[in-house]
Amino acid sequence: MIYTVTLNPAVDKTVKINHFQTGEVNRVQWMRQDPGGKGINVSKVIASLGGKSVAMGIVAGNTGKWIEETLRTQGIETLLYHVSGQTRTNLKIIDEACGQNTDINEPGTEVGEEDLNRVLSLLTDQLEEGDSVVLAGSLPKGAKPSLYAEWIEVCKKKGAKVFLDADGERLKAGIQACPFFIKPNAKEIEELLGYPVETEAQLVQAALDIHKGGIPCVTVSLGGEGALFVYEGKVYRGQGIPVPVGSTVGAGDSMVAALAYGMEQGMEVTEAMGLALATSAANVMCDGSQPADISQVKELLPRAQVTENRT
Repeated sequence: MIYTVTLNPAVDKTVKINHFQTGEVNRVQWMRQDPGGKGINVSKVIASLGGKSVAMGIVAGNTGKWIEETLRTQGIETLLYHVSGQTRTNLKIIDEACGQNTDINEPGTEVGEEDLNRVLSLLTDQLEEGDSVVLAGSLPKGAKPSLYAEWIEVCKKKGAKVFLDADGERLKAGIQACPFFIKPNAKEIEELLGYPVETEAQLVQAALDIHKGGIPCVTVSLGGEGALFVYEGKVYRGQGIPVPVGSTVGAGDSMVAALAYGMEQGMEVTEAMGLALATSAANVMCDGSQPADISQVKELLPRAQVTENRT
């Protein structure tokens, strides 16, 4: 089973405003609302691919109840811990005329250590040897940056494969615990190393160095250019699939979801990577943070190119 953990979820409200201007009255042309947060996005995509997962995390108030109810109506199993306060609402502004996306994210409710420990206990009580755990996104106020690292250690002792999708201090600390998977982008690689990475060859070497430090699967997101994959000592280059952009929200989460799902299904590594590229591209075509339909993914799969870097 795949367990996704979202400790700081959100209601994602996506609006379209052409020629959005600060300091002015802006008229919304279209809007939609989705359960959000990286782990929740992963669960939604896994479901769209035909897989199953359990969406875990912390929710609060009426917005938290709405997230839980909506996920259940989408056929996604949930195991959510309720606290006081209100789950945050994040505003995503899409300006198609200018080709820009603007995110306005709330900080979320504060969560105490006791609540966090209860969520960890809920998770470990479920885990069995061979399960996958996706730890993704920001942490709530009150959580220390080393929390993911500590949880990785606990999950690994239960025999679980941990996928970490975080940034900043959370990623830096989490890497020390050697999860199975990480997905930094080029900027985050630079922050980890502390010096500029100017060429793709340097990026490949940086990913290899991180891999040799004890992380079996290092995926470097390159946005529209695709991704680099380092797995079992080998480097693979996945080419980006050009598609019309609806929203980039959740594109990286889609890649994580497809890789976790593909590996759970026992796919060959290049097959899982191709699925990740196609799924990410299909989700870019969607509005808001709703997942693409499996038919869109299948349509793009023949265009997914993954080659081993032998240089």
